[in-house]
Amino acid sequence: MSDMLHGITLEMILNTLVERLGWEEMAKIVKIRCFQKDPSVRSSLVFLRRTPWARKKVEELYLRSLAP
Repeated sequence: MSDMLHGITLEMILNTLVERLGWEEMAKIVKIRCFQKDPSVRSSLVFLRRTPWARKKVEELYLRSLAP
């Protein structure tokens, strides 16, 4: 998976997902508090950088969102 994300920052991933899905839909798919309560890219980045399992779920969601 990391090869497919080469050159794509976590911030780019989050911004793309927010634009395509919105926070509410993201919170339904990836059940983490930073998406559910007062979400922001900044707070989500802090959490995801510290929480490998959550980051992996967000990266997987991003890759699925690219599929036709």
